[in-house]
Amino acid sequence: MIKYSLLNKLDIKNSKNITLFCNENFEIFNFKILGFAKEKLIKSLIQNNKVKNKKILLINLNDKQNIIVAKVNKNQKSLDNEKLGAEFYDFINSNSIHDISLINKNFLEKSLKDKFIDEFFHGIELKSYEFKKYKSKKNVNIFKFNIALPKDKKFKLDKTNRFKSLISGINFTKDLVSEPGNILHPDEYAKRLYSLKRLGLKVNILDEKKLKKLGMNSLLGVGQGSIRGSYLVCLEWNGAKNRNKPLAFVGKGVCFDTGGISLKPAKFMEDMTYDMAGSAVVVGLMKSLALRKAKVNAVGVVGLVENMPGGNAQRPGDIIKSYSGKTIEILNTDAEGRLVLADALTYTEKKYKPKFIVDLATLTGAIIVSLGSEYAGLFSNDDKLSNQLYEAGLKVEEKVWRMPLNENYNKLINSKNADMQNINYQGGAGSTTAAQFLQRFILNKTPWAHLDIAGMAFSKYNGALNSWGATGFGVRLLNKLIEDNYE
Repeated sequence: MIKYSLLNKLDIKNSKNITLFCNENFEIFNFKILGFAKEKLIKSLIQNNKVKNKKILLINLNDKQNIIVAKVNKNQKSLDNEKLGAEFYDFINSNSIHDISLINKNFLEKSLKDKFIDEFFHGIELKSYEFKKYKSKKNVNIFKFNIALPKDKKFKLDKTNRFKSLISGINFTKDLVSEPGNILHPDEYAKRLYSLKRLGLKVNILDEKKLKKLGMNSLLGVGQGSIRGSYLVCLEWNGAKNRNKPLAFVGKGVCFDTGGISLKPAKFMEDMTYDMAGSAVVVGLMKSLALRKAKVNAVGVVGLVENMPGGNAQRPGDIIKSYSGKTIEILNTDAEGRLVLADALTYTEKKYKPKFIVDLATLTGAIIVSLGSEYAGLFSNDDKLSNQLYEAGLKVEEKVWRMPLNENYNKLINSKNADMQNINYQGGAGSTTAAQFLQRFILNKTPWAHLDIAGMAFSKYNGALNSWGATGFGVRLLNKLIEDNYE
């Protein structure tokens, strides 16, 4: 937990851990504020402790006080500021430092225009996330920051509420992805989404009865082996004064994926609690937009199901009719996410007539083979939208890489018995043929992009801006896409 105190003056003598910012050569910007130490002494201590390529140094000034020196490069960009904050958090956490004073006032005054402090602490917040809900002893770490800022009564951290709302949305996404399947099943998930109405979101929940009436058999087929319900939940945010077409975001919400009758191997099946990460990203984004009162019209649509091998489960060889009217032969019940998205995509396009649609899903293991955990796979029918996503990803360290779509790939999912089959049984191009399948449910040439985040949604090692576990990948990416192009 991060706590902040904004102060015009700090008690230097009683500040145990003092943080100073320096330049590339580890030259402190202003020594004068440290009345208890001479400039030559601090310089010599820095030189004695300096390590090449190190960004942060801990200097023991005396038995009672430490100086933490953090290096800020000239013309540092927003992402660099965030990464420095994340690295700073790792540093103080590993050194068990919990009470920190930031006092390099002159540097802060020059950097406030670049939002350095907001971005620095945003990095700290991103990196400090932990999921300890089910620990009997939670041992919550509390980090207290005393920040010396200019004597400006109007000044406060995060004036526009941008970073606070973004962290709230990201952490909501991470919380959802981290929940076990016995807790966050579709019924519970739908209830949690309904509670977002208090933020000003319009929430519409389509249950099984309504879905059957609409003919969403593709989505319903995935969940029919579970005792839990299946849902399509629509979240609407109308923040623009005009009646512009909304931006649409669609997410796969398979709360637990056993593979169904085409049962997955037991090893690592426990990780399939995060097969709903695509939906969680959409939900976290919508929450963030509502909290910061984004001046944009947006809709988030998520399909919530549980894929179980019950007595009523869908079988390989079944043929179902989707909401679009197109028929699908089910050759593998573990290729279920695309079946959920198929109905969700067509419904979103038909009901909301959006400016564009971006869908997110932990869709294929093949994308991990292709791109590992560095890039999400991007498939699209629109160059402009693709370029916007690519550029936004670079700015926030949530990178995407465009993969091919082609008619020759599309032919691989043709079926002899129905309009299409849900997998390519000839083998190869698993991520692309899955995307080709989805593209068939964009009926009116709406600009569309599919993000396969299977390698990005959950991490078993610490990243630059995230801790172990759920990453929240996609919330910052889509928020940046909106900020830079549509607000």
